Amino acid sequence: MVDQTTSDIVIDAAPPAVMAVIADFGAYPTWATGVKETEIVQQGPGGRPERVRFVLDAAPIRDEYVLSYDWQGDKAVTWTLIEGKMLRGLDGTYVLDSQWDGGTRVTYRLSVDVPIPMIGMLKRKAEKVIIDAALKGLKKRVESAA
Repeated sequence: MVDQTTSDIVIDAAPPAVMAVIADFGAYPTWATGVKETEIVQQGPGGRPERVRFVLDAAPIRDEYVLSYDWQGDKAVTWTLIEGKMLRGLDGTYVLDSQWDGGTRVTYRLSVDVPIPMIGMLKRKAEKVIIDAALKGLKKRVESAA
């Protein structure tokens, strides 16, 4: 992934609980900012989704797209854009690290490619806003379920 933006957060839950929320795509519209609809297109080996369709309305990006997922147990998940109406690229990773106190440090890396020209600094700022909203939503969702 080129020119990716990275941020992290500590969640008061063990990695399996965090990864269970990440893998529960059906619930994304209730906590993931801008996600209006999700559909599991293809189930992968091990019971986790391999391809998922999203409907996103997060101004200025409105799109319908499909992501392909690669799961590494409860340690990490990566995704890449398979098809999109507007987006040309959407690659990301969640990396989960156990903390000594039983919590989990979640590191989110994201690279977005849109067809409209964007200055690199503005693109990274937009990615940072997306990442921060996603991490805060994930933390709230996981900790409220615990």
